[in-house]
Amino acid sequence: MYESNYTVLRQVIADKSVIRHVSQHRGPDGSFDLDGNKKTWNSALSRFDQTPLWENGAPDYDGRDPLQPQPSIVFIPAQGASGPRSTIIVAHGGGFESRTGCEGMHVADFFARAGFNAAILTYRLKPYSRRDAMHDMQRAIRLLRARRDELGITDKIAVMGFSAGGMLSGNCATHYDAGDAAASDPVERFSCRPDAAVLGYGAFATVAFPAGIFANPFKDDDRSEKLYLAPEKNITCDTPPFFIWQTNSDDPRNSFVLGAALTEAGVPFELHCFPDGVHGLALADGNNDLYMDIPHVAHWAGLCAEWLHGLGL
Repeated sequence: MYESNYTVLRQVIADKSVIRHVSQHRGPDGSFDLDGNKKTWNSALSRFDQTPLWENGAPDYDGRDPLQPQPSIVFIPAQGASGPRSTIIVAHGGGFESRTGCEGMHVADFFARAGFNAAILTYRLKPYSRRDAMHDMQRAIRLLRARRDELGITDKIAVMGFSAGGMLSGNCATHYDAGDAAASDPVERFSCRPDAAVLGYGAFATVAFPAGIFANPFKDDDRSEKLYLAPEKNITCDTPPFFIWQTNSDDPRNSFVLGAALTEAGVPFELHCFPDGVHGLALADGNNDLYMDIPHVAHWAGLCAEWLHGLGL
């Protein structure tokens, strides 16, 4: 089932359908072409067999942005693997305003070929809230577990994201529940706790560092929400293991703060800060909007696959 999605995925990659060079990210007036990025994603997405996260539509989805489809996943079966396998939910970046295709499609292809099922997540962007985006990823975790027999997968789920998707993955790895056994919707009866979280170049330490974000917490009316969305402030001994990577073009102290919080709670993690490269590299193999091929940074994906296998996923 869904094997045709992998065939489509290979076609999308061969066509470079979701690669949009950074020179095309801005319009003539210098503003970000957010609609152009969304249209690029939507065009590629329409070629797949999509699975909506809610059969009757997502809660609070109202079509306020006509370029945002209902939240969904595209399920990509593991390649060359026998028996049920674990699944990685892949969340693109784009500042919660747009969608960076290579961080979804190309990454899913790599990990499918590494023996994992992949689920490419289309989550809600602005003007929807960060909470809406979180609910989309949490629902994707529940849905995969609810349909594990149909899909032929295990109930082990990892979340993986880049930039904004990394922040989203960190949020869902620190805010979760065991499901509601009395829920009328059978999907909601399943846990949304991921078994692992992979965070690629996100600004994780949104409260602890840099100080400018929380310059005067006593005069910040939004401090409660900022604390809620700061992964480093919500880690417990039950938090799943983390794999964190970035280049030093993003201040590595963000990752250090998150690593310190994981250490204090005794949560296993692996951390890589690469000296070369910039934000937005995806697989760092040239198939990104920057056209950057940096072999040393590209090792992150193989290291991550080894790490996930080592966790039993």
